[in-house]
Amino acid sequence: MDIEAWLRGLGLEQYAPAFRDNDIDADVVPRLTPEDLTAVGILSVGHRRKLLDAIAALRAEPAPAGERAAEVTAKRPIETPSASASSAERRQLTVMFCDLVGSTALASRLDPEDMRDVIGAYHACIAETIGQFDGFVGRYMGDGVLVYFGYPQAHEDDAERAVRAGLALVERIGQLQSGAGALASRIGIATGLVVVGDLVGTGEAQERGVVGETPNLAARLQAIAPANGVIIAGATRRLVGNLFEYRDLGTVEIKGLETPITVWQVLRPSAIDSRFEALRSPSLSPLVGRDAEMELLLRRWG
Repeated sequence: MDIEAWLRGLGLEQYAPAFRDNDIDADVVPRLTPEDLTAVGILSVGHRRKLLDAIAALRAEPAPAGERAAEVTAKRPIETPSASASSAERRQLTVMFCDLVGSTALASRLDPEDMRDVIGAYHACIAETIGQFDGFVGRYMGDGVLVYFGYPQAHEDDAERAVRAGLALVERIGQLQSGAGALASRIGIATGLVVVGDLVGTGEAQERGVVGETPNLAARLQAIAPANGVIIAGATRRLVGNLFEYRDLGTVEIKGLETPITVWQVLRPSAIDSRFEALRSPSLSPLVGRDAEMELLLRRWG
């Protein structure tokens, strides 16, 4: 598929450089979303609508048998268990919920097209930042975004990645302008066991669902966070240790939970040089009654 020829056929050849600069090729075009088109600079609603209709036609057009076979063969080696419809997994997941502050008031002041551009820039900022920390955007819900760390790819330090991503997000979103001032966000982060991977919905609304208390807890924490604040629950706090500086917010009652939980606001990365000390020192106890053993170790060391 010749992208420039395709755009020329739609009378939109002026966007060919934007597609080329953003590495949009024939494989990427059928997966483009309205947010993607906004992110590459297509601000005209009419042009976006025309492109979306053409993209929908591409999705509906059956590929030649040879191409379909080649596509299946190419995808089979990298298919993972989490990619199949029946591969729901029980995992420990760190979940982030990010929300835009004052979006209702902002929508009442801005023209709908201007508001759409603001949300598009906001979504693009989140996708780029989360990608840098190997997170996975699970769901866009208007100005709310649900993000997973630990699915589909797990890392030993997913909780730390989530917190660092949260701090980076509040900073970068705060640099976005809405026409009525800078944007602000609230972020809640929680860690716990979930079942993830079930396909939910149909068609373009289909997504990988997450079942468990953790996503709900992250959303509740977001709701009590201050503007440009990152709030974490106790399980996440234990995993990240003293890698960050915190403000202890005490115990709060969370709707749906029987007992109050302790929460912290993450302020900034800490200045501790030793990663081991930051992660392990709170759980280490001093040796007691081991004088003979310590003397033996020191003699051997000497």
